Amino acid sequence: MATFKFSVLAGDGIGPEVMKAALEVLKTACEREGHTLEYGEHAVGGAGIDKFGKALPESTVEACRSSDAILFGSVGGPKWEKLPPNEQPERAALLPLRKIFKLFANIRPGLLYPEIAEASPLKNARIPNGIDIVCIRELTGGIYFGDKKTWTLENGETAAMDVMQYRVSEIERIAEVAGKTAMARGKKVCSIDKANVIETSVLWRKTVTEYFKKHFPEIELTHLYVDNAAMQLVRDPNQFDVFFTENMFGDILSDEMAVVCGSLGTLCSASLGEIKNSLGLKFGLYEPAGGSAPDIAGKGIANPCAQILSAAMMMRYSFGQDCLAKKIENAVRAAVCGGVRTADIAFGGKTASTEEMKNAVIENL
Repeated sequence: MATFKFSVLAGDGIGPEVMKAALEVLKTACEREGHTLEYGEHAVGGAGIDKFGKALPESTVEACRSSDAILFGSVGGPKWEKLPPNEQPERAALLPLRKIFKLFANIRPGLLYPEIAEASPLKNARIPNGIDIVCIRELTGGIYFGDKKTWTLENGETAAMDVMQYRVSEIERIAEVAGKTAMARGKKVCSIDKANVIETSVLWRKTVTEYFKKHFPEIELTHLYVDNAAMQLVRDPNQFDVFFTENMFGDILSDEMAVVCGSLGTLCSASLGEIKNSLGLKFGLYEPAGGSAPDIAGKGIANPCAQILSAAMMMRYSFGQDCLAKKIENAVRAAVCGGVRTADIAFGGKTASTEEMKNAVIENL
């Protein structure tokens, strides 16, 4: 029997609601296996600003340092939108966490059960068997973390610049994540870039090609330009199995994938890096793909499935509990496919509350 130690950062909007549901599911699943949870809840995002004056308080960072993983909710909302950009919850909390804990790889499953294919804009006729793909996004390089500058030109006009930069070592390590992910699935990877225009993409494609030839020769590797990939993702998402790309392209394509898969409310993610936790496994941050959804916060109608599935990913990657993770994932699937669905995936049918959705998952464990 084991004790799993992690930090809970519920954040803003619907974050606290769906986090509460996920923790109840996780606690139930672990107790039935004889395991215990050890976690503290800490302020982040707008909640951190309101309580401590900053989106990522030092006390929260220190709590995360002493944990084996982070279970994250969501941050941001209209209340803090007038703050300077560098102080707003999204930019001042998530990006620093990725940098501090060197979380360079975001793994986001794109899973749509056949039973709710109508929730996708592609509808059942295009995807009768649902969707089962994985997007892997490089998280700590590229334009988001490059040098930034705003200045005034000689004619008085304002100009701004963001530098996109990638090193071979950064490309190789995300390629390794994609390769290992594909080896556990269909041994098929698509690398996405813009090598016909951008110099970093030229290096990306060259490095990826050489890396897979040397380390994953059994994998079928293909390349697509990002504009074509965006089109192919809505035309036929299941032509992909695992696809990976740099930071900005990944930010855009992963959200496109989320819409194609029906709802942000069902999609989870894991952000992993090089740091090992006290168990010798990967330290990671686990969060839903969606945002804080301030328009429905406090109404008890948010879909908790993405947060629950993020907790399952935490059990798999940071605590080595693959069987337990599968039990949680199967319980979510059984609940949803059994007809218990929040408004975002009910498409006109009977809708369940956050509480009812959580209870159905627990009943199916």
